[in-house]
Amino acid sequence: MQSQTHTLNNLFAQLGLPADEAGLENFIATHRPLANDIPLYRASFWSPTQRAFLKEEIIEDADWAPVIDELNGRLR
Repeated sequence: MQSQTHTLNNLFAQLGLPADEAGLENFIATHRPLANDIPLYRASFWSPTQRAFLKEEIIEDADWAPVIDELNGRLR
């Protein structure tokens, strides 16, 4: 089975957020810096559904994990 490569734009669309470059950059600028002691999925700006998706994908090291890690880095 081949894993699918996702982008930050795809991740934002999956999360129901504006997925264009301006929306992505605005979200990151608005929500950074995220404290290092807060796991990404526990950040206060996620809805319960978004939080559950992020947590599950990271725990399972699923196809979305690399791009979630990228977002995590950009928010720190």
